[in-house]
Amino acid sequence: MHSTQPAPILLHRFHSPLGPMFVCASEQGVCLLEFAVSQRNEREFEDLQRLLQTRIIAGENAHTRQAEAEIGEYFAGTRQQFEVALHLPGTAFQQQVWAALQTIPYGDTASYQQQAERLGNLAAIRAVAGANGANRVSIIVPCHRVIGKDGSLTGYGGGLQRKAWLLQHEQRSRFGDTQPQLF
Repeated sequence: MHSTQPAPILLHRFHSPLGPMFVCASEQGVCLLEFAVSQRNEREFEDLQRLLQTRIIAGENAHTRQAEAEIGEYFAGTRQQFEVALHLPGTAFQQQVWAALQTIPYGDTASYQQQAERLGNLAAIRAVAGANGANRVSIIVPCHRVIGKDGSLTGYGGGLQRKAWLLQHEQRSRFGDTQPQLF
C-alpha cells in the first residue's frame, strides 16, 4: 500500500496597492494570504507545508482566483466582507481567536484585551496576541483591526505602515471619504 500525500498547496502572486501579495490555497480554501515582502514568508511556507503535510507549488485554483478578485474589490472600496473559503490549520485556541477576528466589523478596531474578553478569558491577552501573530491570512482574517488598549498601532506582519493604511482605507471607505494615500 502506498501512502498518498495530499494535493499540493497552490501559490499565486498578484499586485495590490500596497505591493505584491501572494495567496496560497489547498483544495479546501485559502490557507495563506500575505504581502510578498514580509520577512516571515519563508517561515510561513515551511509551517504550512508541515501542518498540511504537502508541498507548495506555483499555480491557481478557484480559491486563489476568488481571493485575488475579492482582495481587488476590498482595495477598490467595494467589498467589506469576504466569501472565499478558508483553510486555517492551527490549534483550537488559534481557531477561536481567528474566528473572533472575523467578527470585528469593517472600519472598526478592537484591543487585544477586548478580544480576550470576547473569548471569555481576560487572562489570555498575551495568548490572543500570539494567535493574532500566527494568523496567515492577512486582510480576510483582519488581524490589522487589533490595536493596543491605548489605541496605538501594534505589531503587524505586513508592517505598521500597511496596518495604518488598511485601517484608514476601511474608515474612509465606510464613511465615504477619499482613499488613503499610498506610502
